[in-house]
Amino acid sequence: MAEDTLQQQNTDSPEITEEPAVADAVDPISELPEIKEEQKISRFEMPDFKPGDTIKLQYKIIEGDKTRLQPYEGIVISKRGAGDSKTFVVRRIGVDGVGVERIFPLNSPSIVSLDILKHGKVRRAKLFYLRGKKGRSAMKIKESTK
Repeated sequence: MAEDTLQQQNTDSPEITEEPAVADAVDPISELPEIKEEQKISRFEMPDFKPGDTIKLQYKIIEGDKTRLQPYEGIVISKRGAGDSKTFVVRRIGVDGVGVERIFPLNSPSIVSLDILKHGKVRRAKLFYLRGKKGRSAMKIKESTK
């Protein structure tokens, strides 16, 4: 008897709808690659750079409800990782000759623009030896004729 009342309640209530068919559930998944391609098109093209190159990038910083662009210019001393987790390290000489390094994710949406100012001619993939140098010699790398 209790089962009969439950069935009557289920059929009488307008809230219950039929379950979607399996074919309908597949459609949203097939649309996902199109959405990803549109997002990639809207993002700027990242230029090909390597360690030793001097770059200038604009990084978007969000502070509370305000956003601003911070320029950062320096030498790329390393690139590492694979896929979406690729990162690169940029080193510059700050105030009073203090070296400042910053790690940026390559696929970060916070990178607004990236310009290559100089192509460097180096024989290593990691330029950590620049950390031990001071003054002008810390920023001195031969320029490539690329």
